[in-house]
Amino acid sequence: MKGLLTLKQLSVEKILELIHFAEDLKKGCRLSYPNKKVATLFFENSTRTHYSFQCAILNLEAKILDFDAKVSSVSKGESLYDTVKTLEAIGVDAVVIRHQEDEYFKQLEGINIPILNGGDGKSNHPTQSLLDLMTIHEEFGKFEGLKICIVGDIAHSRVAHTNIEIMRRLGMEVYISGPEEFNDNSAEWIPFDEAIEKMDIIMMLRVQFERHQEKMKMSIEEYHKKYGMTEERMNKMKEHAIIMHPAPINRGVEIASNCAEAPKSRIFAQMTNGVYIRMAVISQALDGKLSC
Repeated sequence: MKGLLTLKQLSVEKILELIHFAEDLKKGCRLSYPNKKVATLFFENSTRTHYSFQCAILNLEAKILDFDAKVSSVSKGESLYDTVKTLEAIGVDAVVIRHQEDEYFKQLEGINIPILNGGDGKSNHPTQSLLDLMTIHEEFGKFEGLKICIVGDIAHSRVAHTNIEIMRRLGMEVYISGPEEFNDNSAEWIPFDEAIEKMDIIMMLRVQFERHQEKMKMSIEEYHKKYGMTEERMNKMKEHAIIMHPAPINRGVEIASNCAEAPKSRIFAQMTNGVYIRMAVISQALDGKLSC
């Protein structure tokens, strides 16, 4: 199956190549695909991933077909496979899909156009991880030996699971922290306040209080006190250390509002980098190009 489904399918060399290409795109190199059409199919709500992909498509001068499940034949029971097969049949050149089902793409064997995974269930979010890596590479110029702690709802996070796997392959030391209820043993657990002083990167995750507050038996205020990035904690970080977050951010929950845009924060830089990473991924999917 063509496209980008998981980072596990890519070698370290290919991932580094994508990051370097995205950096070149950010510096001004240009590609144009005026005769190509890319459809975006989002079966879950999204702001950053959805519109970042759309900006990437527009920057590449391709055409967008923005799929709306509510007014499509999906509402009549059409399968995901038949929906994508229809788009292929009418001349779409690639599709971007976010879906609530883990590894939804296993249903799509037989699709002949590239599929770009915009996030599936709690398993994979390859372009988010790539933009995180691009942001880290811009900051430190390397991956080997860097220490990162991912903090929050690890068990339900496709961002955490994707990052942990690839960051280890790149030679980073990966730790997790947060409420014990969300410790799925996917990396070494470390007390949050210890991580604050030892890590090069602290990556906060959004806590889905609407789903898991009862499981945590903890109020928003208690969570912020125990696991939130506060100004006091930020001031204890290493001088060169940075704060990251895949967003959406809950100000006053996992991160204080004055920390979200502080000098150590790279949260909005991550969003900017997402456009360039997705341009690189789309370019590779459409014609295999990883250079201008």
